[in-house]
Amino acid sequence: MTLLFALLAGFVLLALSLHLASAALTAWRYLVPGHETEIAGTPFITLLRPVCGLDAHDEETLASSFKLTWPAHELIFCAARADDPAVALLERLIAEHPGCNARVLTGEEMISGNPKLNNLEKGWRASRGEFIAMADSNLLLPPDYLERLLGAWSPGTGLVTSPPIGTRAVDLAGSLECAFLNSFQARWQLAADSLGSGFAQGKTLFWRRDVLERAGGLAALGRDLAEDVASTKAVHAQGLKVRLVRQAFTQPIGPRKTRAVWDRQLRWARVRRDGFPGLFVLEILLGPWPPVLALIGLFGLWGAAVALPFLALWYGAEIALCRVAQWPCAARDIAAMGLRDLMLAPLWVTTWFKRGFEWRGTAMDAPGIAHEVKA
Repeated sequence: MTLLFALLAGFVLLALSLHLASAALTAWRYLVPGHETEIAGTPFITLLRPVCGLDAHDEETLASSFKLTWPAHELIFCAARADDPAVALLERLIAEHPGCNARVLTGEEMISGNPKLNNLEKGWRASRGEFIAMADSNLLLPPDYLERLLGAWSPGTGLVTSPPIGTRAVDLAGSLECAFLNSFQARWQLAADSLGSGFAQGKTLFWRRDVLERAGGLAALGRDLAEDVASTKAVHAQGLKVRLVRQAFTQPIGPRKTRAVWDRQLRWARVRRDGFPGLFVLEILLGPWPPVLALIGLFGLWGAAVALPFLALWYGAEIALCRVAQWPCAARDIAAMGLRDLMLAPLWVTTWFKRGFEWRGTAMDAPGIAHEVKA
């Protein structure tokens, strides 16, 4: 009985300490500028952006590609089909910015079971950059996007990446999406990077060409269910590290449906389970409710009373982080944090029922295997 008490008490203290430490480490990145690496010369950079259809904010996010201040770069937009509605938008944007070195490439090359990689392959082969940045179409790029990626490239780096920070949600489901992206996923990713253990996020992948070529090119990133997992493994296999930019880039969210948020989180959970099963097993312990249950196991009914200040401290740290980082933190966003944490255990359990997932009409059942979903 004494051993069980010690184990439960130790778990509560460990969970709270890790939560507070991750929030503090992430907040520190926003409070202190940090050191940026000096890059010799002006390396030429290719920015690759895959497109597939048009979402609510895509005109704004794609237009941000034309406002970059790095003096030596090219823009290559990739669409699998010439009749994709994004192509007409991009052609108009290119015409409106005649001074930009930009083009649209269409077509698909089946190098893997990942449609995104198949779409990007033609752009990779056409690119001329010493560095290649791959940015999803729904990411809003600041003018100094490329400078910030280069500034994070320190000795021993194989890849620079960044999680997305959700902004501009217009409903509770959108705020729920932000709660997953920001003070949960981005918090853990940025905190891990602060301790020297960064891992890739597919929203931004910034490669030095020779590193990815040694790994086998884009085709090598199709060896796992998602390119970010494969990227992390490819970098580590070369004895290099994944680094994150000090402060993450933003993604406008807009309206969402709760089912769509659930499906997206379930897809990402299955990617993590497939790519890093040992770490994924421990995810059931994340969030405030496992330590709250441990408190109730320690103190019975008194544990429920102790849980109130515990939860106040837990969510207080999360709210403080959001305010420091200037992430969404209105009343609806705070309510979404609680809803998110109630979903963590059901998501974890559901993840084990099936391996693959559906992405933009393509069922991805295993690395290298994909097929269209019949309507």
